[in-house]
Amino acid sequence: MVAATARFEARVNQDTHALLKRAAELEGRSLSDFVIRAAQEAARKTIAEAEILNLSLADQTAFAQALIDPPPHNAALQRALSRHREMQNHG
Repeated sequence: MVAATARFEARVNQDTHALLKRAAELEGRSLSDFVIRAAQEAARKTIAEAEILNLSLADQTAFAQALIDPPPHNAALQRALSRHREMQNHG
């Protein structure tokens, strides 16, 4: 187990404290361990959900179509591609 390096405190009402303590007891964990693990799971879930791109059906279709048949390169993209090739060949 990794040593704790940061401290976290939270104030909760008595009902919340009793709820958390009961759940920790049911899992055979300390209150601190239970709260930390529950918070980690919630944080991971929140982050994972934020990293998923949700598109409407119309947007999914437009995205897939752009991959299948991409639009022609505009002037700015052509310049960027040329610079990239130069850097790859001379870098």
